Amino acid sequence: MRLTRQTNYAIRILMYCAANPDRLSRVGDIAAANNVSELFLFKILQPLVEARFVQTVRGRNGGVRLGMPAGAITLRAVVEVTEESFAMAECFETGAVDCPLIDSCALNAALRQALEAFLSTLGAYTIEGLVGSSGAIHAKLGLGTPMPAMSAAVN
Repeated sequence: MRLTRQTNYAIRILMYCAANPDRLSRVGDIAAANNVSELFLFKILQPLVEARFVQTVRGRNGGVRLGMPAGAITLRAVVEVTEESFAMAECFETGAVDCPLIDSCALNAALRQALEAFLSTLGAYTIEGLVGSSGAIHAKLGLGTPMPAMSAAVN
């Protein structure tokens, strides 16, 4: 299975916000840190806002921040919000299946079990865990040294 660029950058947005908990993060700064266009990031923000992973603040001094603690956002949740399909084979899709073995083949069950194992593993990782407190992520993103408290929930 291969994750889309949208999921990859959604995780990066969340990591940036988690590494910058005491300030609003500007989309331009996130884009520059990840060498991607602002327009692409704005598109990715929509499902993150709808899932309440991030909040946006409009205006001249606006930006984005985490909408819940980084420790509460699992990679599984992000993947489930940003990926459009988990169809690993045609038999995963409902409706237009043109396989004569559909009723007697164990491939579908095996692939479903593999997908669940994949998602279950992602469920064990959080954005907070990815960012950590070592300072390496902060330095790479141009944020300096990390603040002592890494929980950045804003109600």
